[in-house]
Amino acid sequence: MSALSDPLPALRPDLDLMPSPVPDRPGLLIRDPMGYATAVLIVPPPLVPVLALFDGARPAGDLREALARLTGRVDAGAIADELRGSLEESGFLRSETFEQRRREKHAAFAAAPVRAAAHAGGGYPEEPAAISATLEAWLRGSAGGSRNGVLGVAAPHVSPDGGFRSYAAAYSALGPGLGEKTFAVLGTSHYGEPERIGLTRKPYATPLGETRVDRERVEALAGRVGPAAVMEDYCHAVEHSIEFQVLFLQHLYGPRVRVLPVLCGPFVRSLSRGYPDDDPRTGRAIDALAELARDEDVAWVLGIDMAHVGRRYGDREPARAEQGPMRDVARRDRERLDRVAAGDARGFWDLIREGEDDLRWCGSAPLYAFLRGVRPAAAELLRYEQWNIDEGSVVSFAALRFLRPEGGAETRARSPDRTGRAE
Repeated sequence: MSALSDPLPALRPDLDLMPSPVPDRPGLLIRDPMGYATAVLIVPPPLVPVLALFDGARPAGDLREALARLTGRVDAGAIADELRGSLEESGFLRSETFEQRRREKHAAFAAAPVRAAAHAGGGYPEEPAAISATLEAWLRGSAGGSRNGVLGVAAPHVSPDGGFRSYAAAYSALGPGLGEKTFAVLGTSHYGEPERIGLTRKPYATPLGETRVDRERVEALAGRVGPAAVMEDYCHAVEHSIEFQVLFLQHLYGPRVRVLPVLCGPFVRSLSRGYPDDDPRTGRAIDALAELARDEDVAWVLGIDMAHVGRRYGDREPARAEQGPMRDVARRDRERLDRVAAGDARGFWDLIREGEDDLRWCGSAPLYAFLRGVRPAAAELLRYEQWNIDEGSVVSFAALRFLRPEGGAETRARSPDRTGRAE
């Protein structure tokens, strides 16, 4: 191990940290959503406070001293070495061990011919027959509203077994005649770079088969967006917000459905003031979506969730769906959805900006980009839900149906924004 005066490596900021769900193993569960590390580590409660020392600046000696005080044991040095070794071996620290894993994972994804299924057997069944039977049961009897003039839908990206009613409501709103269109799927990039979009030329593969990828439109979008786009973004390899949508599209239109997958990173610069497209790079990305929207052969799917409240997301108090404070969350969610229904992108962002998005709407970026760039005539709320993802944490989500402007692309190109300007 390093000398006591050497700084401790920093704990990676992109890790999932949550209370352990294992009753006989309490503590803090650490896992890597990016897939660089496959191990899951549970840090016992007495050791959790010292994780704050792994900030890249504190000397290693501080860890030993803190553990000696917390445990009262004379062998605190051995405990410190074991904790640091476990974190480093697992790939949870910013160290050369992690950087090597990161390089290998990115290289493997870049060389892969397809974007392989990342959540089969976890987020949904692994066997094709079981997938088809499950999706058919979920969609059976669901009413998704009128299908006339449909431009696209927004569905959740929460685990389908928790959000299947909203998935069903959204996908039932898509008509059977869309199978030859390209589906531009805008998904939340939970781990992507802010103010950038992530693209890939790789077809998505699931146990149902391989999609087609609309390479021509991918290349055109990348060219228009320029430096605000990350081509062959590794986030596609692990992100679920598009994979779950692909599964439903394959069920409806066949395994070879044509997809244009776009991951939208968060718009963090405009959470305190202004609007996302005040940033020139974000503005270029939104303009590129507007250009794509002029193509009548493109249909749109958004994979978005909304509020994230409770222990898993850093709140001190547990949350229960539709109870107590979650009733006020529902009210605020619906206020935002009212602005979406009216096509008021900037009014929607004004509400997102309140408290710098204290509701943690992870779908706000793709939804704003869609409203500003594609400019649906209106949106219809088909279903709203809250779901306890664990005993103390709630995610809210909805199904939305977007209407195509009358007159098609010409009307969309001339439609005024909220300030009255025609763009």
